[in-house]
Amino acid sequence: MDTIFALATAQGRAGVAVVRVSGPLAVSSVARMCRDVPQRRGLRRLLDAAGELLDEALVLRFDAGQSFTGEEVVELQLHGSPAVVSAVLRALGDHPALRPAEAGEFTRRALDNGRLDLAEVEGLADLIDAETESQRKQAIRVFSGALGELAEGWRTRLIRAAALLEATIDFADEEVPVDVTPEVRALLESVSWEMQREAEGVRAAERVRDGFEVAIIGAPNVGKSTLLNRLAGRDVAITSEVAGTTRDVIEVRMDLGGLPVTMLDTAGQRETDDLVEGLGVARARERAAEADMRIHLILKGDTLPQAGEDDLVVLGKSDLGEAGGLAISGKTGAGIDDLITAITARLQQKVGSIGIAMRERHRVAMMRAIAYMADAQRAMESPDGMADLIAEDLRAAIRAVDSIVGRVDVEQVLDEIFSSFCIGK
Repeated sequence: MDTIFALATAQGRAGVAVVRVSGPLAVSSVARMCRDVPQRRGLRRLLDAAGELLDEALVLRFDAGQSFTGEEVVELQLHGSPAVVSAVLRALGDHPALRPAEAGEFTRRALDNGRLDLAEVEGLADLIDAETESQRKQAIRVFSGALGELAEGWRTRLIRAAALLEATIDFADEEVPVDVTPEVRALLESVSWEMQREAEGVRAAERVRDGFEVAIIGAPNVGKSTLLNRLAGRDVAITSEVAGTTRDVIEVRMDLGGLPVTMLDTAGQRETDDLVEGLGVARARERAAEADMRIHLILKGDTLPQAGEDDLVVLGKSDLGEAGGLAISGKTGAGIDDLITAITARLQQKVGSIGIAMRERHRVAMMRAIAYMADAQRAMESPDGMADLIAEDLRAAIRAVDSIVGRVDVEQVLDEIFSSFCIGK
């Protein structure tokens, strides 16, 4: 196994920068720079091959089996000057036994060495990318091993069910004193129910991870762009008294109650002979249909639109006269807080079903396991059901569960997962 190194903190000027070295020669290679590596931690002067001082750093040593990667690791906590970091990385790169780490290679080694399972790796990737509190909480649950524990519980019960059936095969020529069918059926029903509930929450979990989309739609000149600017707290869209100013979809990323939300300002909905505006209207309709919810902005006297169950109908330009219900003024800011509260409440309802699983890969594996268990249950109900075939269905369900945490059938997804990691992680 090569010994690798990389900057583990962000590029650029900072108070502290951390360089990580991992592999069998981590200690001996760093010892060339600081003469001796502390048993745990200590301040050391780092020198290059010519003996010139590079920096005074806090050096931390982790023994194999006690580090993030599971290998021998040395971390150098440097002064966060780009020049210092470059000089230290250059000195490490001159060592013939070291090479720069590839993207995600430290985490890949943690997976290979059993320090993390595949679900925890995915949780770590999401934790690094988390922008809101809900994303952080969701990612930390997976990274802490909650999904692995859940999968292990399912696996244990399925193995128990398979073992009971295989016992009837082993003693086929003898009278088995206990009918195992009721216990096997109960085990399969409980695991199937839990998996189904978990799988149903994946869609909502994906939206928390990737972000919700909320489209502001309505006729031209009802104040959609002004509302977007007010929500964003800055001028992101051009506003004008001229109808049809917005020709394309304008997106603004926001944090609403800890949820990641992208607000979409769309072209005004009307029939037009203008080719460019017509393209904008068509794109607006398409994006609005794909959004998680829509804000129908209308003016006093307008016909109520056809709104979906999760949509909001909002009266705009409330500063021009009295208004009831949910009314806002993008110009003065009146009613904006109430609108944000209403949007957040609707989106919070969508995430109420979230469990622990948070990726489509998890859902597919669970649905595959559920299908195998359904086959086994149908065979158990049949008078011709053969115990060895039922047991094979259960073994297939166990393999599907194992794929969630990376025990089997995951090579094809590893490159995609680790490509999202930065070098140094």
